[in-house]
Amino acid sequence: MRALSIAALSLIFLALPAVAQDKLSSADSTAAFRAAGFKQVSGQWQGCEDPGTASYTPGEIAEVRDLNGDGQPEAIITEGSVFCFGSTEVGYVIVSKQADGSWKQVTGGPGIVNVLDQKGAGGWPDLEIGGPGFCFPVERWDGAAYVLSRHQYEGKACKPND
Repeated sequence: MRALSIAALSLIFLALPAVAQDKLSSADSTAAFRAAGFKQVSGQWQGCEDPGTASYTPGEIAEVRDLNGDGQPEAIITEGSVFCFGSTEVGYVIVSKQADGSWKQVTGGPGIVNVLDQKGAGGWPDLEIGGPGFCFPVERWDGAAYVLSRHQYEGKACKPND
């Protein structure tokens, strides 16, 4: 029974990126990927230049929502590659739709991005950047860029090992 529940939850989790992509039109999805620096290679969106290793997972729009409360959507685009992202194995780019309809890259890097409830300048949420280990950096929007604010694990302050 427990295995069935885990399998069902896994299927729901795997379906989320596809559902999230449906929130953007085809033109917006293309514009979002391009703003993130991705190119279409063999029908798949690719941001890093992985030489085709078995660990590569093409780019996908993992989530679409208005992160900063400006009425325009932001898209979190993820991609998987040990070659490009090392032991973290995942990279992300956040892009934002502008009032004129264009898309602009906000931030990105290696790691698993977790959008937090705390806010920085302009209503932008803090971002916890997960990866290997137990003490993760949290970045805060300072009005121009996301910068390191603190480190935390499960919501509690921590110090990363040097």
